[in-house]
Amino acid sequence: MTSTHVPAAAPNISGRAWVLAVLTLTYTFNHVDRQILVILLEPIKAEFGLTDGQVGWLTGLSFAAFYATLGIPVAMWADRGNRRNIIALALGIWSAMTALSGLAQNFWHLLLARMGVGVGEAGGTPPATSMIADLYPPQERAMALGIYTSGIGLGIMAGFALGGYIYELYGWRAAFFAAGVPGLILALIVRFGIKEPVRGLADQRKDDGPAPSLGETLRFIAGQTSYLWLLAGCLLICISANAFLVFTSSHLQRTYGLTPGQVSVPLGILIGGVGSIGAVVLGRVCDVLSKRDLRWRPLIIAAGAGLALPFAWMFLRAPTVELAYAWNVVPSFIGLIYASVAYTASQELVKLRMRSFASAFMLFCLTLIGIGCGPLIAGMLSDHFTTQGAEQPLARSLELILIFNAASIFCLLMATKNYRRDAARAAE
Repeated sequence: MTSTHVPAAAPNISGRAWVLAVLTLTYTFNHVDRQILVILLEPIKAEFGLTDGQVGWLTGLSFAAFYATLGIPVAMWADRGNRRNIIALALGIWSAMTALSGLAQNFWHLLLARMGVGVGEAGGTPPATSMIADLYPPQERAMALGIYTSGIGLGIMAGFALGGYIYELYGWRAAFFAAGVPGLILALIVRFGIKEPVRGLADQRKDDGPAPSLGETLRFIAGQTSYLWLLAGCLLICISANAFLVFTSSHLQRTYGLTPGQVSVPLGILIGGVGSIGAVVLGRVCDVLSKRDLRWRPLIIAAGAGLALPFAWMFLRAPTVELAYAWNVVPSFIGLIYASVAYTASQELVKLRMRSFASAFMLFCLTLIGIGCGPLIAGMLSDHFTTQGAEQPLARSLELILIFNAASIFCLLMATKNYRRDAARAAE
């Protein structure tokens, strides 16, 4: 691989805002299709007679196993091929499978459809984050990736609101159709409406050599200890965050006697709207602080994890739904920063033609263990407490899940030790 510095002023990259907007909208659809199931869990659970453990399978491992595993070969393809085309194809697949979820007649039908969603979504994030890194230089990258990550919050907000509204009018099956069909149109916009950027453009580096082999890439990442510690910290947060994401709606409905339609808008605004604002604002704060010291990348996540803990605990103990919403403001604002900084780090701690793979490897671990196991662990704990006759078994399981959040802080502090050295090594 040949990688050379280009002795020029910062490039004027025209059209990059449009590309970022389309990719963010694509990521929004990614999470609309993923999270619409969450707001509809209670009526689906009642119709199919499911346990919380089976709900954990539907929202976790059935999706995550395919999403995570296929992300690696797709990322290797993206480091060699046209990333725009990969994203368009992936978007078409996951949108079609979301619509098919509305035809499910039992647990197994829905499980297969969610597996199909995971297959499609595997081709979304790794090539998208690689493209953004080619359009935005390091000093602007955390905010750009924060904007992209706001697609998680926007997707949650839209998915919750759409799911709750359509459910009240037409039932849960129609909600899946309403979520899936527009994505097929967006896939055409991605394919024909944006251009593939030049690799290394924003870094003022040119890379016209072959991509490194899988073995070379893995050996390089293994030597980046800050990447590994950051991955461990984000992984622990992801377990906690996704357990709460999946079961917060169910917790509110069971605790306060509410319906999906009653919780969809408040939760959409909190988790989605406030979370999206937090991703952009904290991404910008991270960029400003990181200009002085790159160690602020993991430090800002650690600070957020510590701050969110007491508020999440009080949310679970709130005597009224109004207080529960109020306590959830801070965790919602902080909730997405780990993802945007993880994507930022995965782009600046590896070499140019390792970026899609590094992002996919980060996503593989976060998805398979975080998204896959977080809801499953919480669901199985809830089932256990139910058999023990515990009062509010779901709330008790979520209280235990907060242990993962607390443990992440140590890993993130360890990531600061060699972060500057590893970033310099990646830029050589």
